[in-house]
Amino acid sequence: MAHFIRLRATKAAAVAVASGGTYAFLRDPSVSANDRGGGGPALGSFRSKIGDPYAVVPPRAVQESALIGASPANPLDILVVGGGATGCGVALDAATRGLRVGLVEREDFSSGTSSRSTKLLHGGVRYLEKAVFNFDYGQLKLVFHALEERKQVIENAPHLCHALPCMTPCFEWFEVVYFWMGLKLYDLVAGPRLLHLSRYYSAQESVELFPTLARKGRDKTLKGTVVYYDGQMNDSRLNVGLACTAALAGAAVLNHAEVVSFLKDEGSERITGARVRDSLTGKEFDTYAKVVVNAAGPFCDSLRKMANNDAKPMICPSSGVHIVLPDYYSPEGMGLIVPKTKDGRVVFMLPWLGRTVAGTTDSNTNITMLPEPHEDEIQFILDAICDYLNVKVRRVDVLSAWSGIRPLAMDPRAKNTESISRDHVVCEDYPGLVTITGGKWTTYRSMAEDAVDAAIKSGKLSPGNKCLTYNLRLVGGEGWDPASFTVLAQQYVRMKKTYGGKVVPGVMDTATAKHLSHAYGTLAERVAAIAQNENLGKRLAHGYPFLEAEVAYCARHEYCESAIDFIARRSRLAFLDTDAAGRALPRIIQILAVEHKWDKSRQKQEVQMAIQFLETFKSSKNAQFHDGKHK
Repeated sequence: MAHFIRLRATKAAAVAVASGGTYAFLRDPSVSANDRGGGGPALGSFRSKIGDPYAVVPPRAVQESALIGASPANPLDILVVGGGATGCGVALDAATRGLRVGLVEREDFSSGTSSRSTKLLHGGVRYLEKAVFNFDYGQLKLVFHALEERKQVIENAPHLCHALPCMTPCFEWFEVVYFWMGLKLYDLVAGPRLLHLSRYYSAQESVELFPTLARKGRDKTLKGTVVYYDGQMNDSRLNVGLACTAALAGAAVLNHAEVVSFLKDEGSERITGARVRDSLTGKEFDTYAKVVVNAAGPFCDSLRKMANNDAKPMICPSSGVHIVLPDYYSPEGMGLIVPKTKDGRVVFMLPWLGRTVAGTTDSNTNITMLPEPHEDEIQFILDAICDYLNVKVRRVDVLSAWSGIRPLAMDPRAKNTESISRDHVVCEDYPGLVTITGGKWTTYRSMAEDAVDAAIKSGKLSPGNKCLTYNLRLVGGEGWDPASFTVLAQQYVRMKKTYGGKVVPGVMDTATAKHLSHAYGTLAERVAAIAQNENLGKRLAHGYPFLEAEVAYCARHEYCESAIDFIARRSRLAFLDTDAAGRALPRIIQILAVEHKWDKSRQKQEVQMAIQFLETFKSSKNAQFHDGKHK
């Protein structure tokens, strides 16, 4: 018989039945996290350790040694498999509870779904709509919970997250009333977690705020817009920040390390660790742990099958495609939401890192390491925003396009991905292997908390203190201020080498200073110092603020082990402009070769891998043509 746990379970988060497993869903958000207390001396200790401006993460070799050193006689408390938002969140949560923690990730931190999100930290307006029309209190609790977590993520990483106003155009007076009332209810539900109040703008005011907004659409005239606020983030930098924060808290985190098999106790068949292959060296080693947490996102079923070949699938993969357009498609600081497309989906168009990101699709897909967007999905997004803009929407304007796989927790009765719950599931359907899957970026912290709670129970662990992550700022966040960039602009210069080898000083301009401040928080001065003192102050790509110094810094302090790690996760160049990323590659590889002592063969291999990676991002130049039209 299966055993069931309800972690303060909601009615909406119904427990899925599976043979031989322990399943638990989302906590009840009506219990305020503010009731958890201040965290005491332990929280203060971790805050000072993580916020120390001179703290550096242990080198990769040291982290690998810590994992190798975990033996049957002296195992880790928890080994986390998967370095996305949830996996890194689990490692940070467990480490700050005083547990001995290791984490391995097959590719790079945030290399999967976590770097391919809509970049929104949202409370779930659509869940609220379902809650009202279906009289579903469970859905309402999901919104409460997501709103609480949204506010906390922004507070814990203020340099990487911010509030973003989102505009909903209304072409009928009924829509004005409907959306205004719905978003006022959203404000009411948010309560003290509210970012800013929603409000109505007339058609004239709306066009002034959003100059590219069409006054006529779908043969109707714009009546006005309703603007509400959600959160926005730099997702993969937030994920890398989580990994580095976990490392500073004492977790041994290792990217480019793949689990090839599980270790089991011969008598009880309980999982006691894993055989790991270092992808960079080819070396294999065993690491032991009292509990293994499976946080592999879309790949969590393959790990479950590694433990038990008869494990029934839990994941229903859904493809989410996004495209990046030039900045003139949307004004800085205002997003646009198309509430209903031709097939009933919601499409966003948001300013992001100086460009415009638009998406998303929601369709069934196969699980693959490098998902690629289909041309019809890109065209669907372009068509969806076309009716709402007064600028010509062109395929040739697509600077980058990518696909991400959502690991939706599968309800066997669901007929399509829209009806599958976005709740997260924690289960132990094999002794010693706790799986956490489903959920979304906004709630990664509480997902991690539930997974650690389950792991403590499974391994009969003895944490030194309770969960501290609610009030714990990530690396670079403690003491950061929106005006911090002025210090960089005033106190640093960018020393640049010309092609002739001559060193010339350059201004630490406002755009670069702001970029460094937001990307690295209070650690931005370290990057600026490298740009100034090591003659690495040149920009990597024309029109983008990324500096050569960032490559060196990320190699030294953020576990950046490949060119792809940098262009996709440490900087966002591949996502913002695929062709610009390609042009920057030679210099990036040159700097990484110095930092990591690569030979010519490795450098050539890096070029080939990066080009192959960038080909999966369907910019206009990467698209395939047939008879003058895109395939």
